[in-house]
Amino acid sequence: MQSRALERSRNLRIDWRQYLVYVGFIALFLFFAITLRDSGFTTTNNLLNIARQTAIIATMAVAMTFVIAAGQIDLSVGAIAGLASVTTALTIARFGPVAGVAAGLLTGLLVGAVNGLLVTRLLMPSFLVTLGMMGVARGSAMWITDTAPVPILNERYNAIFGSGSIGPVPSLLIWIIVVTAIGAVVLRKTTYGRQVLATGGNERAARFTGVDTRRIGFLVLTVSGVVAALAGMLYAGRLQSGRFQWGEGDELSVIAAVVLGGTSLFGGSGSVVGSVLGALLIGVVNNGLILMGLESSQQIIIRGGIIIVAVALASRK
Repeated sequence: MQSRALERSRNLRIDWRQYLVYVGFIALFLFFAITLRDSGFTTTNNLLNIARQTAIIATMAVAMTFVIAAGQIDLSVGAIAGLASVTTALTIARFGPVAGVAAGLLTGLLVGAVNGLLVTRLLMPSFLVTLGMMGVARGSAMWITDTAPVPILNERYNAIFGSGSIGPVPSLLIWIIVVTAIGAVVLRKTTYGRQVLATGGNERAARFTGVDTRRIGFLVLTVSGVVAALAGMLYAGRLQSGRFQWGEGDELSVIAAVVLGGTSLFGGSGSVVGSVLGALLIGVVNNGLILMGLESSQQIIIRGGIIIVAVALASRK
């Protein structure tokens, strides 16, 4: 009886951690909606602005969910985004938007594959590999552009990848809906998704059951690179240029969104929808603090404190 009671208690705690991001999102949204009711927080334009500002982080968070759930980490996503925005812009200028899209995705594929090979074949820690790759990718973007922005003048590309809309719905919002739907289905409904969770939960046990854990590690890091490149292309479309600064520092926001969404930093569990909601929660906090008129230093302090508290609560066992 006592063991059953302990098991039920443990399950209740897991449920609390799983739904913490939803409770936190609703609580913070209501707080800002009431506090800033005269500042336009709940207007359609402002809510769509929050969606635009967080869509790119949310896109990378979907892929990062798989990486962390598999027991790895990828610190190079922001730098890959900046490099992909540059290669995309340069290729569009010479060969057109189709070639530019291919160049951007190929950039992410190559960098992500190198990360995956170094981690799974040379058995190097993903933290150190991707930390080093962050510098390589950002330095490469600075080198090939001489730190100057590369404008994108193709209106069709800009409309599809960031600055356009279908009716009142921004194209960025459509992108994140599509990416989230694909990620959620793959993680929960496919053999690959179950193998990712098994690898992160207990790599040795997963190997004994026939899971190629090296292949899983390689794939999650490769896909993370491709999705980071897509994020860079969305940056380029929204801001109508490629630049090495795009994505700078995003890796921390992406990881925070994933952990806030209920994915364990130790691997074995993950929620794509939770990660996206975690990104939106960060976006709501950023937007609300700006509308409250706080100084940038105060915004950073409060935002950091909220993330620390939320992650501490979500990490309690």
